[in-house]
Amino acid sequence: MTRPRYGDAGQAFPIYITVVGGLLFLALVYFAVGQATVNRGGAQTAADAAALAAAQDAREQLAGKWVEAVLDPGKWQDIFDGDVQLAGDPCSRASQLAGQNDADVERCSSTGVPMGYDVVVQTRKPMGESIVPATAQKRSTASAKAVIEFRCEVKPLAEDAGDDVLPRLTCDGKNWDLKPDDLTELPEPEDLFDVHLADSEANDE
Repeated sequence: MTRPRYGDAGQAFPIYITVVGGLLFLALVYFAVGQATVNRGGAQTAADAAALAAAQDAREQLAGKWVEAVLDPGKWQDIFDGDVQLAGDPCSRASQLAGQNDADVERCSSTGVPMGYDVVVQTRKPMGESIVPATAQKRSTASAKAVIEFRCEVKPLAEDAGDDVLPRLTCDGKNWDLKPDDLTELPEPEDLFDVHLADSEANDE
């Protein structure tokens, strides 16, 4: 009978331990990477929501300014260009939306051309304990930009147009023939302005 080769089994056991240890280490690494990815994803969601909220708030205010000045077409262009003072700060709305996504706004500012809002947020929760101790207290930051674009065309008035005539607005193919004595139907903010994300970026700090 052939005797068991205990020597070979004893040599294989350390190799087995090494392989299992390596697999466990890789699993922990993948878990740490997953934690970071989830945290960055949360930061980006918060940044996108905050930037859109600021731009949408500004859109509502711009539309309100236009309604106030609808009988004075000379003021329209400044409003459509965003070149007016807004009563409220749209960045306060950005902070609200970031908070709802468990993040804080670090920076929020209006942009020039195209008009919109740049927002940077940081997550409130760190990535947590992982195989890399230094990352335990790291928080993810993300930036996003939302753009506000005027989506209509304004037909200039003829030189001989009377005071009872307003310029025609054409918004995405729909004509708005405004009458000074009947302003019951006016374009909604979303008819006048489009809001969308322009670019974004997430990282860890």
